[in-house]
Amino acid sequence: MAIIRSQTVTWATITLTLLISLQLCVCYRGKVGAKTEISDVKTNEEVQELGRFSVEEYNRSLRRQRRQRQYKMMSIGDNIGGELRFMEVVEAQTQVVSGLKYYLTISATQNGVSKMFESEVVVKPWVRSKDPELLNFGPSYYTTQYLSSCCN
Repeated sequence: MAIIRSQTVTWATITLTLLISLQLCVCYRGKVGAKTEISDVKTNEEVQELGRFSVEEYNRSLRRQRRQRQYKMMSIGDNIGGELRFMEVVEAQTQVVSGLKYYLTISATQNGVSKMFESEVVVKPWVRSKDPELLNFGPSYYTTQYLSSCCN
């Protein structure tokens, strides 16, 4: 009897796993693990909020670095740039990982100068806090190409 239950549980687990995998393939157009372009970036509120979150996290990190440097009595003339002001997300992709990973190209200003930044954010909706996690944030190689095409 224990063997039959064990086999039933095993088959139920396998079936459930296959159904979940199939659902992910259908929902993400068969591209589980592949990056997918988000077409409505400028009107997509979630994407814009993730861009804003990325810039806010960068600014928090910058303030933390400045406090640490002041605490250590280092010179104020450091090469940490000014805080960023979020403008918009101009390009975005998603990837199914253990959650949804967003690859964002963000337009922001720093010391009055328009610049582009790359950001990677993971969202795990099933986690209790549901807070996104900023993985990477930095200047974009895309800056000069985008700014010369859009702003001239």
